Amino acid sequence: MKKIQSLALISIGALITSCSAADMVPTAEAKSKTVNHFAENGFGNAVAIVQHPAGIHRDGITYVSYQGALEDPYIAAYNHATKEWTGPFKAGVSAMGKDPKRKKKIDNHGKPSMIIDNEGYIHLFFGGHGGVPEIHGDNPLGNHHYGENKHVVSKKPYDVSEWEELKTIPPFGTYNQVIKMENGDIYLFYRHGAHRSDWVYHVSTDNGRSFGDPVSFLKHKRRDDVKGVDSWYPWVGRGQGDEIIVSFDYHLCWDGNARERGHTANREDLYYMTFNTKTKEWHNVEDERLPMPLTREVADAKAKVTDTGELWTFNGAAALDPEGNPHILMNAGKDVGQITGGPKQVKYIRWNGEAWTGGNTVSPVGARADLEVKSLTDVSLYMSYKDKNGEAVLIRRDSTDAGANFDNNKQLFRHGKGSFAISALIENAHPDAKMIITPRTSGTALKNMYLIGDNGPVQRKASDMK
Repeated sequence: MKKIQSLALISIGALITSCSAADMVPTAEAKSKTVNHFAENGFGNAVAIVQHPAGIHRDGITYVSYQGALEDPYIAAYNHATKEWTGPFKAGVSAMGKDPKRKKKIDNHGKPSMIIDNEGYIHLFFGGHGGVPEIHGDNPLGNHHYGENKHVVSKKPYDVSEWEELKTIPPFGTYNQVIKMENGDIYLFYRHGAHRSDWVYHVSTDNGRSFGDPVSFLKHKRRDDVKGVDSWYPWVGRGQGDEIIVSFDYHLCWDGNARERGHTANREDLYYMTFNTKTKEWHNVEDERLPMPLTREVADAKAKVTDTGELWTFNGAAALDPEGNPHILMNAGKDVGQITGGPKQVKYIRWNGEAWTGGNTVSPVGARADLEVKSLTDVSLYMSYKDKNGEAVLIRRDSTDAGANFDNNKQLFRHGKGSFAISALIENAHPDAKMIITPRTSGTALKNMYLIGDNGPVQRKASDMK
């Protein structure tokens, strides 16, 4: 597989200063009969790209979920025709966020992911970070940490007000990512425990009322050359037809505690593969079959997109163009300390049918982004970052040359000092409702939740917030 060809870096200064005043969103919410947010109880980092989808648009309604007070899952719905909101409602009770003696007050690994089955029932998966051995017993595919992975479903189709819990999945999962295929089968992907665990998937063929046994696809394994364990971070998405696509990076989980070079944030390299849900076979980008579950040695030899060298990374979202070629976002930057990774920038990479190309930087430092591939040449990035004044900004950047250059920088929303936590793009998104965002601030204070589209925030009656 060919190495990535380096492209010129984009001028970050031009990026930060290019948003025009005409794109600014009014900030005088207190003087208006509407507000820019739809909820006021976002908790911790209430959404993230990795737990997805957090929102789905179906038949003129956008459904949005997030981590609310005490790390419980909440859901709301917006009717685009009537411009009315319903909810938010608490959809379940997380096992996390309730222990006042816990040193780390907010775990943030149990944010909800959503799917709507073919009968219209809404499903949320949430609350897990490895499970607890004293409560849940042995984890056959990894280790433990905290919480309990749970599954709830709406009591009525397309109704966010009432929920029931289903006992369909093991308690050990975290980072839930869920996909519904054309035939209605539901695939639930997650890490089966804490860092030293396999990544697995389950399949449901009955609209989520039951799931099969977990099937490992990324293997955790002790290294012989160093004191640590191979681990992974994938992003899973819908491909074409019966295909699921996976971009992922490698994480070496060192032995010992953090200050003894134990749990550090270093993640390396970028990989890509596909899963044919009909044949149950996995392949690399060149259609070579991969043995499962995938080990680091095979991934390095058969599935690597790029070697990040001394840079630390965290893989981002992936999407296909109409010819089935993957486009991938990757966060990469230099380590600024042994324990935590340094600030990263978003890089853009794509397969042109013969080789991986790109690797150019498309963001300022500390950005987060998701991508929408509209055609062979047209791509949009929805990106948050902290501007030169320290304020949180969400913009859309557009490319007409398959990601080689991103020129247009349309500001969609601006907040005060700080940064945003952002969801992945909403599934089947309405133009007015593309992404869920919330300010990233320290402490346990509740935060406002925003639904942002190409025309800015979806507003709500101020009276609804009382």
